[in-house]
Amino acid sequence: MTRPWLAHYPQGVPADISTDGYTSLTDLLDRACKQYASRTALTAMGSDITYAQLDAHARAFAGWLQSLGLPKGSRVALMMPNVPAYLVAMLGTLRAGHAVVNVNPLYTADELQRQLQDSGASVIVILENFAHTLQSVSDRGALKHIVVTGPGDLLGGLKAPLVNLAARYIKKLVPAWRIDGALMLPQVLAQGARLPFAAPAISMDDLAVLQYTGGTTGVPKGAMLSHRNLTANVMQMEAVASPALHDMAGRQITILSALPLYHVFAMTVCGLYGLHAGMRNVLVINPRDQPSLIGAWRKTPINVFPGVNTLFNALAHNDDFAKLDFSGLRLTLGGGMAVQQAVAERWLKITGRPLVEGYGLSETSPVATVNPTNATAYSGSIGLPLPSTEVAILDDAGHEVPLGERGEVAIRGPQVMLGYWQKPDETRHAMTADGFFRTGDIGIMDDKGYTRIVDRKKDMITVSGFKVYPNEVEAAVAQMPGVLECAAIGVPDEHSGEAVKVFVVKKDPALTEAQVQAWCKDKLTGYKRPRFVEFRDELPKSNVGKILRRELRPDADTEAKAAAPQGQTA
Repeated sequence: MTRPWLAHYPQGVPADISTDGYTSLTDLLDRACKQYASRTALTAMGSDITYAQLDAHARAFAGWLQSLGLPKGSRVALMMPNVPAYLVAMLGTLRAGHAVVNVNPLYTADELQRQLQDSGASVIVILENFAHTLQSVSDRGALKHIVVTGPGDLLGGLKAPLVNLAARYIKKLVPAWRIDGALMLPQVLAQGARLPFAAPAISMDDLAVLQYTGGTTGVPKGAMLSHRNLTANVMQMEAVASPALHDMAGRQITILSALPLYHVFAMTVCGLYGLHAGMRNVLVINPRDQPSLIGAWRKTPINVFPGVNTLFNALAHNDDFAKLDFSGLRLTLGGGMAVQQAVAERWLKITGRPLVEGYGLSETSPVATVNPTNATAYSGSIGLPLPSTEVAILDDAGHEVPLGERGEVAIRGPQVMLGYWQKPDETRHAMTADGFFRTGDIGIMDDKGYTRIVDRKKDMITVSGFKVYPNEVEAAVAQMPGVLECAAIGVPDEHSGEAVKVFVVKKDPALTEAQVQAWCKDKLTGYKRPRFVEFRDELPKSNVGKILRRELRPDADTEAKAAAPQGQTA
């Protein structure tokens, strides 16, 4: 296939990358720990941990894991927000030749049970705030070893016990729990530090991470990400970030990890790429705690900031955020969901730096495309394929469509997963015969190789036979001055099959339904305009801030059925 995007790469970005210089992801991370030993690896709750300290903790955890006698490739579940223990456990697990299973700490007991059973995890490292959830799981599958950590663990000195005591007894963030046989992380590390450790043979094709899909379209599936997948994506990120970071060569870069590291975007960009590049990683436990995030930025000026649209939007409407010093900011990366133009324009006005949108999925480690990082303005597209990456726009039969036409976005490259864990049929369905992963997203590629996502297949609304893409409706409504957030869905309609309904969170309390509809009259053609407008105090979101349209549908469907004549079905 032709690769029109290569002609539009910024100077210095290569067409292809190679992972030949490394034997595994573990090798890549181990080298970083040695090379940058004296640098600060992470900052959490006002305390610093050096690369040398991170290295020692990870070696101790790997030693303890090895002493358990688990077969190579055993799964280790990590159920924590952004605390130092996450990076220690991740690095230690990989060193021991095992695979990380990222678990959302906000899961219910039922959700946790499903993931433990599906992954077959033998070990879990869990923040004590969520231990009560694990206690409630009736069937833990193959789980044999439970390690519990406090939020203050590894902070050093008096801070560790003080933070833990505050979380338990002052803020009361730790519900009572009791799990027989559970070990605390400090005792595990103390034990592991005294144990021998023999580095196992790890290959690029070994499983490194089992990353469960977000579950926004159904039951989560485990995407199998190999050492090669993740090493490739780190090197791809390094290549495309260089135009934005070239003037910081030789200086330590500071990256803000506000998105949770158990989410694939933050894990790869903040965790893996951040470590590889010797960055200082500023950990924010709760991104919704804006005062803490702003305070961390004020104390340690940020150079690289990955986030999602909802986080950028919230910060852009925070007066305290606008007062920060943005002179050090080099790169703001938007992923996880579509970046809206209104948000991008506000961000540029406040920070003086453009919001650079990228795109990816759990199945692509995750980054597949990104706009040039030396861009000066919002493009409205997801950018160009990364080096060594091909993007094709396919019709329903799997044939590539001409440039400028809609079709399903498909991705081929070294970052594309091995397949879905124990789901060979799902894997075959997701992959084309020539190795492209079918994303389920509908996109259009222009003649320069830039792709614009118009929506997920599943979210498409059909009004009297015309296709309406919710993203297009949301982008129009989001530009309205009195709107803070919005989401569009299709609801059953007697006459047109479906009608557009938009849910709006007000910025202006006086905003009315009639005003929203009048605004849309100027922005959208007739069939695309919202027939129904509903105001909400907030919209349902995933753990990383992605608006969950599916959670709006039951309410909408119920209302539509109630309004329909008796006997009519949706």
